[in-house]
Amino acid sequence: MILKLKEARRAARARSATSRSQLRKSMIRTLMMLLGTLIVALAYVLFQVPFNIAAGGIGGIALIVNHYTGFPVGTSYWVLNIPMIILGFFALERWRFVGKTLIASTLFAIFTDGFNLFLPDLFSPYPITDNILLATIYGGIVGGLGGGLIYRAGGTMGGTGVLARVVQKRTGMPLSQVYLIDDGIIIFLLGLVFGWENALFGLMMLFLNGLASDYALEGASNTRTVTIVTKHPQEVKEAIFYHLHRGVSYWEVIGGYSGERRYMLLTTIYRSQLTEVKDAIGSADPDAFVTIGISHQALGAGFVPLKAQKKGQEKAAG
Repeated sequence: MILKLKEARRAARARSATSRSQLRKSMIRTLMMLLGTLIVALAYVLFQVPFNIAAGGIGGIALIVNHYTGFPVGTSYWVLNIPMIILGFFALERWRFVGKTLIASTLFAIFTDGFNLFLPDLFSPYPITDNILLATIYGGIVGGLGGGLIYRAGGTMGGTGVLARVVQKRTGMPLSQVYLIDDGIIIFLLGLVFGWENALFGLMMLFLNGLASDYALEGASNTRTVTIVTKHPQEVKEAIFYHLHRGVSYWEVIGGYSGERRYMLLTTIYRSQLTEVKDAIGSADPDAFVTIGISHQALGAGFVPLKAQKKGQEKAAG
């Protein structure tokens, strides 16, 4: 009886700890989404709206609507996003998708229209730069960083990204290709309305936005994956372990041209260890064939603990 009571208490404490952990993760994700949306809205108002440039998406259509009707860009974005949210509800993740997208898009609309009201009085002169190239660069980078934070929080801004995911799901087209078509059409429309120079800057912003978003989502790439083909796997493995203290996996392979048996070794290192690993391989087998690739992240033994990376790492479609 006493043993059962102790087990029940332990189970209750475990459930309580799990509940607190989930609550903490939820709060962190919510704050991250709030911060990301704030940054995206700030970049949109400071750098995009004054010059009518956008990296495609619903934000670009909102600029066109504002140009012809004077309707606030934030509110326009929210209204135009409603059909996308409905489409996402039926074609994608239903309520889970709708909740996150509705929160992010509503916050974006509120922040955008609020910034449009107050920033011109806060900054003098306004906009803060009259150089459209600077506005494109900073708009793409700052907006991309904010978008990456939203993705890290498991959120999404909805927009044409929803349409892209639906098309990809129905047709099997690569998602990057669908994004290019969607955003390309909108940037083309921006060129028709605001001039082709704006469209060119929009293409540049689209590229910078993607780079910055990936950086915020995955972080700087500080790891490298090294692949080695050698006849002396033991010597190379021991040299890498001795000089770098890194584990090595290897297996037997056959040369496609020569038909000779060799061994392929695989290891992951930090970028700062590149010179050491090349020296180690060269000392063990100068005739080895080596390729070095970029790894976005290395998780697990010897690197960042895997559990620490589970916080807000689910990426939703933008």
